[in-house]
This record gives sequence, C-alpha cells and structure tokens, in this order.
Amino acid sequence: MSMIHRPRRLRATGGIRSMVRETSLTAANLVYPLFVVPGTNVKKEIGSLPGNFHLSPDMAVEMAREAYDLGIPAVLVFGLPEYKDERGSSAWDMNSPVQQAVMAIKQVLPELVVITDVCLCQYTSHGHCGLLNGNKVDNDPTLPLLAEVALSHAKAGADMVAPSDMMDGRVAAIRDLLDRSGCSDVSIMSYAAKYASAYYGPFRDAADSTPQFGDRRAYQMDPANSREALREVALDIEEGADIIIVKPALAYLDIVRQVKDKFLLPVAAYNVSGEYAMVKAAAAQGLIDEPRLVIETLTSMKRAGADIIITYHALDAVRWL
Repeated sequence: MSMIHRPRRLRATGGIRSMVRETSLTAANLVYPLFVVPGTNVKKEIGSLPGNFHLSPDMAVEMAREAYDLGIPAVLVFGLPEYKDERGSSAWDMNSPVQQAVMAIKQVLPELVVITDVCLCQYTSHGHCGLLNGNKVDNDPTLPLLAEVALSHAKAGADMVAPSDMMDGRVAAIRDLLDRSGCSDVSIMSYAAKYASAYYGPFRDAADSTPQFGDRRAYQMDPANSREALREVALDIEEGADIIIVKPALAYLDIVRQVKDKFLLPVAAYNVSGEYAMVKAAAAQGLIDEPRLVIETLTSMKRAGADIIITYHALDAVRWL
C-alpha cells in the first residue's frame, strides 16, 4: 500500500524532530520568583513549595546569581515584612526586605532583570490587597499607596514593577507617579488577567498573605469569564502596561492564547504555586516523570502564546532542558 502523506516520517529520529519542532522553550523565556524575609544568612525551605526558599536579602543575591548563571534573565521578588499594619506601610519602607534585596542584587548582578511584586496583601494586618472600608476593599484610596510601593521599588533599582492587586486604575496611578518621579524607564508588568483561583494556596502560605476574613473574589476575576480578561488587558494597556500577565497559567491557556492573538504586547504566563505543588506531590509519590512533565507543561504555555513564563520550576527546568 502506497501512502503519499506519512507524518511519522518527521518523527522518526531525535534529530528530525528537533529540526521541525514548532515551539522552542529556552532559559530566556523564564522568570524565577524569590521570597525575601528580614534578617541575614537566612535560607529556609518553604514547606508548601519544596525546592524554594525564604531568603534574607544577602541570600537572595546568591539565589539570583544561580539563576543568572543558568541563563535565566529575570527574577520576580516577593517580600515578607518585619511588621504589618492596616495600611501595609512596610510595603514602601526602604528598609523592608524587598527594597534591600533589590539594591543588593542590582549591585552584584546589574545585568539581571529585577521585577518586583506590587501589592499590599503581604503587608496588611488583614491580608487584603488594599485599604478597607468596613469589610470591603476600598479601590480608589488604595491606588496612591500602590504607586508609593512601586516608586520605592524603582528607587531601589527595580527594572520592572508588577502590580498584582487587581484594583481598577492601578496601572495608571503607578505609571503617573513613576513618570513624575523621574522613573519613566521602569517598566510595568501588569497582572492584567488574575483569576480568583484555588491554585494559590501554597503561595499564600509562603508569603503569609491569606486574608483574615472573606476572600478576594470581589477584585480578582471569576474563573468562568474570558471576555472580561480581554477587557482587563485592554484597560491596562491603555493605562500604560508594558507586559501583560495571565495568572494562573495551566488552567487558563485559552486566555493566554486569546490575549496573544488580540494584543501586540509581550504576554507572561504565571505557572503558579498550586500547579507547582501538584507536580512535586506526584513526583514524590513516584507517579510521574518529573523532568519530562515539567518541560511538557512549560512548553504548553509557550505554545499557547506566552513569551515569558514565571515559574518555581525555573532552575530545574533549565537544567533539564
């Protein structure tokens, strides 16, 4: 029997498969998150995120160096503060761990791109992402505080700030204050489509950011909606965002694809803590081939349209690549 079309011919060997591969995943696509805490010489594994650590600013430099030496171009810095209050004022304190870590990293690794998470949830005593009015998060009074957080990160040397709070108008408020303060070169990587997801559990443990009451569904997106995500992205671009984040990634690859098809800005997918923890738990049980599964998962995000992938797997993934 003669067949004109035999697709298997192009799958016959590793060399042929590599020649015709449509999607390439490289270290340059990855961003590695860091969790910084007060103190010195602190490196403590995070129980809910095995293989990731709470790091004092000095140790964050060492972990950032490891990422940089592997060819990873950027880190995303989260912080756990020394103190919390109703306003989250430690978030813009230049002596807080994020600002101290950014200064230390940029001094030693000036070529590494340092991105900082801009939110109040880790810093407020109530664990919500903005100021409260009763039991509701008050959007507009929160905006100047988020802008102050972003400015403090920029002053510390951050190359990009990444607002994750999902307040309406926060990109515009941040862009305005950065520009008026002489920081017009600092980029905004906006969590534009951030869903109210059950996949965030391990992160909230790692960042000590679980709300003291209620949840975040009044400001993070409903997982059932996709058109709303496009509206959120359009608004953030209009307000001055330079890069768009879709979060989570794995259950929202359709959103990544829609955003990529509709807009011209770079798109980042956040491979979040719950996605990571499930892989680690299955690997610990011997149920999966971890390296192969991780690369397949990250490749799916790239194939869906992500230019950038924020992932706790970054260091391992580069070695497995």
